[in-house]
Amino acid sequence: MTVPVYVEVGAKRVFAGALEWPGWTRAGRTERQALDALAAAAERYAEVAEMAGLALPTAEFEVVERVEGNATTDFGAPSAILQGDRTPLTAKEAQRLADLVGACWTYLDDIVAAAPAALRKGPRGGGRDRDKIVDHVVGAEEAYAAKLGIRRRDLPPDEAGPGSAVRAALLDVLGAASTGEPLREKGWPPRYAARRIAWHALDHAWEIEDRST
Repeated sequence: MTVPVYVEVGAKRVFAGALEWPGWTRAGRTERQALDALAAAAERYAEVAEMAGLALPTAEFEVVERVEGNATTDFGAPSAILQGDRTPLTAKEAQRLADLVGACWTYLDDIVAAAPAALRKGPRGGGRDRDKIVDHVVGAEEAYAAKLGIRRRDLPPDEAGPGSAVRAALLDVLGAASTGEPLREKGWPPRYAARRIAWHALDHAWEIEDRST
C-alpha cells in the first residue's frame, strides 16, 4: 500500500502533498526536502484525520504526478492544478474531502484557543501574532470562497466565530458531488480548492503551535 503524492516544483521552493488527504502538504527547497517534511508531518496530520473520523495509513509515498510551479509556489503557497483535480467527485468522495477540510479548521480553532496572544518571534524578530494570523486566514477564506462561486454578500451574518458563514458555505460546496470542473469562470476545481484551503488553515495552525512555546 502506498500514499499517492504530487510534487510541485518552483524555482525556489518545492511542495509535496498527499492527494487524498487535504492539508497534508509541506514544502522544502528541493523535492527530497519537501518529501521529508511531508513524512515528518504525518504524526501531526494523523490528529486531523482522526478528527474527521479517518485513520491515516502508514505507508510509503508514491509520487504520481510532478508539475511545474510558478511565482505563487516560490512565494510560499501550493498553486498548481493537477490533471486529476478535474476528475468527477462522487457524493461520498466529496463529503470525505469536506470532512477533512472541516477537521483542519477545528484543529486550527483548538490551537488558537490555547495559544497566547503574543507568539514567539523569529530569529530576526519577525512573524505575526495570533490574532493577526487568524485575521489573515479568515480573509483568505473569503477569497477562496469566491473561487468556488460563493459571494460573501449573499451569506447570512456570522452567528459565532470568525468566518463561520463562509466556512459553512465552503463545506456545502466542497461536500457536494460534482463533475470536478470549476464552478465559475477562472475558478478552482473542488479537489484543488479543498487541498489549498486545508493547507492554509493547517499550515498556520502548526505555525501558531510551534511559536507558542
